[in-house]
Amino acid sequence: MKYFPFLLLPFLVACDKKTEGTTDKRAAPPPRAPNEVFLSKAQLQAAGIELGTFTRRDPGTEVQATGQIDVPPSHKVSITAVMGGYVQQLPVLPGQHVMQGSVLATLRNPDYIKLQQDYLQSQARIVFLKQETARQQILNDEDVGARRKLQQAASELRTEQAAAGSLAAQLRLIGLKPERISATNIQSSVPLIAPIGGFVKAVLVNPGQFVNPQDVLIELVDRSDLHLELKVFERDIAKVKVGQDILFRVPAQGASAQPLPATVFLVGKSFDDDGRTVPVHAHLHETGPDAAATIALLPGQYVSARILTGRTPQRTLPEDALVPGGEVSYGYYQIKTDGKGSTFRRFSLRPGATDQGQVAVRPLDKLSDTTHLVIKGAYFLDAERSKGQGGDE
Repeated sequence: MKYFPFLLLPFLVACDKKTEGTTDKRAAPPPRAPNEVFLSKAQLQAAGIELGTFTRRDPGTEVQATGQIDVPPSHKVSITAVMGGYVQQLPVLPGQHVMQGSVLATLRNPDYIKLQQDYLQSQARIVFLKQETARQQILNDEDVGARRKLQQAASELRTEQAAAGSLAAQLRLIGLKPERISATNIQSSVPLIAPIGGFVKAVLVNPGQFVNPQDVLIELVDRSDLHLELKVFERDIAKVKVGQDILFRVPAQGASAQPLPATVFLVGKSFDDDGRTVPVHAHLHETGPDAAATIALLPGQYVSARILTGRTPQRTLPEDALVPGGEVSYGYYQIKTDGKGSTFRRFSLRPGATDQGQVAVRPLDKLSDTTHLVIKGAYFLDAERSKGQGGDE
């Protein structure tokens, strides 16, 4: 029995070694490639990982320009009085929308009454001269009257008809219809009619004020054909062509406002001598997802624009999909997913131009356009990968 402890010693040592080996094997993490990282479902949700694919865009070169929202000259009207008068009624307000043919103001002046009186007297004289010409024609046919009187009556009739036609034209100019004027229906005031439909930009007179023919009473703007009027510097004008796309912003809408699209339809052929710039006009896109923002634009608003002169579509990724690393950056794509989580692999790429948060990229690994890429949360994946590598790259 005195040798019993010594017989148990080799057995206990062997058991200790076996237990130690078992513990080490359970503590060791499963092996994985250096450029791969696994995230559980909980980690994926907490990190906000989002998947997507490459997009094809044209970040291209661009020309910077400034300008304003404008409308064609035919869509801007200054309302004036053909004949001066006192403002009697002014039913419109700035910002109000009016239809074509609406009454914008009413003017009164004794001269309007005198013009109608002259027209009615001229019409009455025409009736008399027609009768006189008919009588002289009868006398001339019977060789009773002198031919000279017939010629004189015919001449006076033509003269009076010309005068009546002139008076009728003047009445139409001031907004009255000659065929509705009679001895019992003489208008003491005349209406100013809207020649186009649009919005009242400004009202420059008050009721009771006397206005002359050269005075502007009301300004109308038709917003149905909004466009951009940009100024491009001389050094850049050779790059601008009809049909190129434009992205513009209205600084008054704030920095968070999304850029709106437009297309160049006219490039000026002469320079502004003061600033050495050339005017460039562009149509706005009034359909699609940006239509509501386009409708909210106002003529005269200042804009800053980028004319996209490049035409080479490239692969692009959001900025959140890239982990900068100098000349070579990195991204991640999904290689495996199951009920436990997903495995991602890092790949190298060369970044290019940036446009609206999208970066042109050239992957150094062969990846298809349908590869499931991480478009949000790449920094989190890179941090987890670095933990697994002990912080070493």
